[in-house]
Amino acid sequence: MIRKIKILLLIVCFIPSCGFTPMYSNKNIGNFSIEKLNFNGDRTLNNYLRSNLNKYKNEDSEKKIFLEVDTNYQKNVLSRDATGKIFEYQLVAEVIFTIEQKKQKLIFTHKRNMKNMEDKSDERNYEVSTKQTFANLITRELMNKLAEMQ
Repeated sequence: MIRKIKILLLIVCFIPSCGFTPMYSNKNIGNFSIEKLNFNGDRTLNNYLRSNLNKYKNEDSEKKIFLEVDTNYQKNVLSRDATGKIFEYQLVAEVIFTIEQKKQKLIFTHKRNMKNMEDKSDERNYEVSTKQTFANLITRELMNKLAEMQ
């Protein structure tokens, strides 16, 4: 029993100094504003990206960022069964952000495999939710890159 108490005290003493820091604590994410957005490519993916990036508009910020966004979304066939029926797809989203001030390009690509579903409406819903997930991930990665560049 005393041994368990000693182990518990050691754990309690060392856990607070494990080096945890919040993800955005030292990044300057609030120091810039994304102002002008031009979108080309897949409309659904663009709509999700637009709604995510509109959160980063800040009228009080001095640093304005102007972005050109080109999206490419593909649904590629990965495998077929013996009868030729599609068995598995690969969903690929590639987004190219061009920062107009610096003429710099940032390219983000995400892939996900998807099984063919009998119910096509479920398959469409899954595909749309995957696009939304891609947009969330890409927005997060973009914000991290922009914070590093500032």
